Amino acid sequence: MNKVILMGRLTRDPDVRYSAGESQTAVARYTLAVDRRFKRQGDEQTADFINCVVFGKGAEFAEGYLHQGTKVVVEGRIQTGSYVNREGQKVYTTDVVIENQEFAESKAAAAGNGGGSYNGGGYQQAAPSRPDPSEAAGEGFMNIPGAKEDELPFGP
Repeated sequence: MNKVILMGRLTRDPDVRYSAGESQTAVARYTLAVDRRFKRQGDEQTADFINCVVFGKGAEFAEGYLHQGTKVVVEGRIQTGSYVNREGQKVYTTDVVIENQEFAESKAAAAGNGGGSYNGGGYQQAAPSRPDPSEAAGEGFMNIPGAKEDELPFGP
């Protein structure tokens, strides 16, 4: 099984190109800065910079909605490859081929990134927003609009 799930921020706007031929396919490439889970005592937070590529409708979504600094969650697979550069040296590559991508923060936090996702089958509108955590009902719980407390499936 080859499956990758990452959450990070784009280091720059996606580089989108279109394949040649009759049926042009969009290809978007971007790099995600993914914070490492642990850091050494006294050190600053470190990140890994992971190359990502997405094709077709996903690339068009990236072109229209993803920008430098956007926090996203991506799902895909690792693909390795190689090519010979202009100096005749063999260069090895590792990319995450993205199958699903979506925003990882709210529209407000993302400063108007659009609120949606691309999941391989097409663009989806963002789910209705959740209550703001600042609307706490006490003891760290949030008020849920329209909740029916009397109809809980368990007793006190």
